[in-house]
Amino acid sequence: MSNDRLVRGEKQAQQTPRPRRRRTLLIGALLAFLVVLALALGLGLGLGLKRHHGSSGTASASIASPTISNLPSLQSTPQDNFVLGTIVGQPAQTRTYNFTVSQVMGAQDGVSKPMLVVNGMSPGPTIEANQGDRIIVNVTNTLTNRTAIHWHGLFQNQTNFYDGTFGITECGIPPGQSLVYNFTLGEFSGTTWYHPLTRVQSVSTQYTDGMTGAFVVHPSDPAPKNFPTWDGELMVQMADLYHDFSQDLLDDYLSPFGIAGTPGNEPVPDGGVLNGLGQYGSGGDYFNFTVESNKTYRIRLVNTGSFASIRFSLDYHPLTVIEVDGTLVQPYTVTGLTLAVAQRYSVLIHTNQTEGDGRYWMRTGLQSDMFTYDQPGQNLDIRGIVKYSSATNDSLPAATDDPGVPSVKGIQDMNMNLLVPAGEDTPPERTKPYYIEFDLQDDNNSEFLAFMNGTSWLPLQGTSTLENVRNAFAKSTTYAPDGGSVQPGDQFMITEDSWQVVDLIIDNLDDGDHPFHLHGHRPWIMGTDVGRYQGQSLNATNPLRRDTFLIPAYSWMVIRFVIDNPGLWAFHCHLAWHMAAGLLMQINALPSTAAQLEFPQAVLNYCQS
Repeated sequence: MSNDRLVRGEKQAQQTPRPRRRRTLLIGALLAFLVVLALALGLGLGLGLKRHHGSSGTASASIASPTISNLPSLQSTPQDNFVLGTIVGQPAQTRTYNFTVSQVMGAQDGVSKPMLVVNGMSPGPTIEANQGDRIIVNVTNTLTNRTAIHWHGLFQNQTNFYDGTFGITECGIPPGQSLVYNFTLGEFSGTTWYHPLTRVQSVSTQYTDGMTGAFVVHPSDPAPKNFPTWDGELMVQMADLYHDFSQDLLDDYLSPFGIAGTPGNEPVPDGGVLNGLGQYGSGGDYFNFTVESNKTYRIRLVNTGSFASIRFSLDYHPLTVIEVDGTLVQPYTVTGLTLAVAQRYSVLIHTNQTEGDGRYWMRTGLQSDMFTYDQPGQNLDIRGIVKYSSATNDSLPAATDDPGVPSVKGIQDMNMNLLVPAGEDTPPERTKPYYIEFDLQDDNNSEFLAFMNGTSWLPLQGTSTLENVRNAFAKSTTYAPDGGSVQPGDQFMITEDSWQVVDLIIDNLDDGDHPFHLHGHRPWIMGTDVGRYQGQSLNATNPLRRDTFLIPAYSWMVIRFVIDNPGLWAFHCHLAWHMAAGLLMQINALPSTAAQLEFPQAVLNYCQS
């Protein structure tokens, strides 16, 4: 590490050791009660009871647009949102979408709650395009708070201002206003999704309440030699589900007393959904596909949730993994695979199974390893149905435990270390290394926050870092010096104003796993292991490239990317609660070029309104 260039935030977190968050709730709740009681008696505070975190049949909302009783009902997402591939091979063209963001009442698993949605439904409309297409999305905001749409994984080369990152690339769409996102897809192809990335005032978890949708880009380049083919494409969007409105949960999470009296306990979901449908108690419904027998289908998988990793499997069917976050990989057959939040995969299935009667459970099981308390009534076993067209029975499949794939001996769940890119892709030699460490802990104001190199991120209000770069260039100055720095307003960033090959050497000092996402790039995963990075060897031989990668507890990872895409690019944990707590930094790439991009006037106007 002596030759590595260190990046240290100037604002340091409190340096007391962080207590583990996995502790007995009864003790934590009792201690919190005694502290509150002592404060109330000693300081004469008038204290009211906080809303109890639980799983009541109807949830409350602290930021409703109209009153909850007057909210419209959630609409059903049409089936063709999840059946894809009909546009493959069409000439390059402009594809236009109109999105209206609104609040509704929905009961995706049978429990009613307020939701934030696109076009009245959740998931929202699927955007499907070919690689040479132009995408135009007119987004109208009918909420009472600003919003912005991030197009996850897209490179947005020359259109950084459309990355949709509040306080970084834009100031959000004000209530009652619209913004046209207009961009081409460049080199991107693969499976991805869209969602808000907004943190204005106290509002920062909009997508947790249902505001998500799939985004699929078919490649124009031919597939690698001998790559498998398929007859049809299906989309599965899986997510954890909370019966409480996310802002209420976030307020509890960030409070000095935490959830159930334990600071740092992330909100635990009540259940989950598969393509917008889930089951809870005796309520809910099952999403189902009807497929032709003796065909091969590509199933595109996306975890659009907020906290839980999710395991996908299909009873009796081996799954052949062929795509990871847009990177095609050598076919790898497994019984099931686990997706961290925001990760995407594609798998192939063959509808030729003879076990069963042509009706099979799709399983999206929430993984509970990150949960720190018991949630009464919780359902971790979320299911959908794949039915062969030849099946004569329309009832549900038998309610059995997961049978696996008994027809294939020795088959196991996916091991990420065995994922190999389908084409050779050798990364260039690095020119700049930077060291990053992160953790979560109490700060000096008794808030439980996240820190990267000692700085907890807060979004700028009324401006953006990209606008600050533009304004500084207009005055013949620079917004930030090359290297690591913390700019006013807790903006920790790495700035490089020339072409560089950067290694981010990342140490996770936290006791939990974190799925990190880098905007505007698809970095190479050069190495990862337990412990702290101390110069361990890296893999430069065809390493996997992906934009969302899980850094396990008390482990290190090194990612490599090229500074060749001008703009401000967020690098953050994709667990919604951790991003809201400040687990984000920025890559300020080629600011002299970014400042001269042709900024849309509406983006500039909304920062001034």
